[in-house]
Amino acid sequence: MFHRILTILLLNTLLSLILIAGVQAQDQQIWDKDLNRYLTPQEMGQEDVYLTQEDAAKLMFPSSDSIRSEIITISEDQKRLIEERIGWHFPETTFDCFIGETKGTVDGWAFVQNTIGKHKPMTYMVGVDPDGEVTNVEILVYRESRGSEVRKKRFNYQFQGKTVSDPIRINRDVINISGATMSVRSMSAGVKRALVLADELYLKSQSKSAPINTASRTDKAFLESLLGF
Repeated sequence: MFHRILTILLLNTLLSLILIAGVQAQDQQIWDKDLNRYLTPQEMGQEDVYLTQEDAAKLMFPSSDSIRSEIITISEDQKRLIEERIGWHFPETTFDCFIGETKGTVDGWAFVQNTIGKHKPMTYMVGVDPDGEVTNVEILVYRESRGSEVRKKRFNYQFQGKTVSDPIRINRDVINISGATMSVRSMSAGVKRALVLADELYLKSQSKSAPINTASRTDKAFLESLLGF
C-alpha cells in the first residue's frame, strides 16, 4: 500500500512539473496578432547585425579628426524632463554617446538608441550636429523578422535636418512603411529622444556652462575618415 501511494504521489508531482513547464514555455512565446500565431523559434532568434558602434560613429563623423566616446548618466530629474519633452517614458538612465571633433571643435554627437520595434528592441545611432539637427541615422542591430526596410537610406533620409521643434511622428512629418509601422514608430521616438538628449545635455549646457554627468571611456582616436556609405 505504501509503495502504491508513493507511486501515485510521484506521478502527480511529475504531471504537475510537466504542466508548469508547458505554461512557462507558452509564456516565453510571443503572440503576433497580425500573423495570428506564436512566433517560431527562428523568428524569436532573429538578429541581423549591420554595424558596430565604432563603425557607425565613423559614418556619423566622416570628416572629423577624432571620435571619442562617453557614457552619459542622467539624473531622475533630467529623465523626467526629457520624458515630458518627448511624450513617453523610458527605463534607461545611461546612454552611449560618440563625439566627433576637429581641431578641438565639436562636430556633433551620436547617440546609441535601443527602442522596442514590434516585439524586440532594435539598436541604432542618431547623429546630431551643433545646430541641433539630425545629420544621420544608422541601424546597428535589427531583431525582427520583418520591417528591416527602416535601415535603408530612402527611408531614414527623411530624419535628416529634424530638430526638437519637429513632431517626428508618422503621418505628420514621417512617412510610414507598410508592414513596418511599429519599427517606424520606434525609430521616430528614438530620434526625438536623441535630439532632446543633445539639447538638454550638451546644447543648453554650452550656453549655461552647466556640468554634464559623463563617464569617459577609453578614448577611441579614429584618425581615419570613412567617406560615403
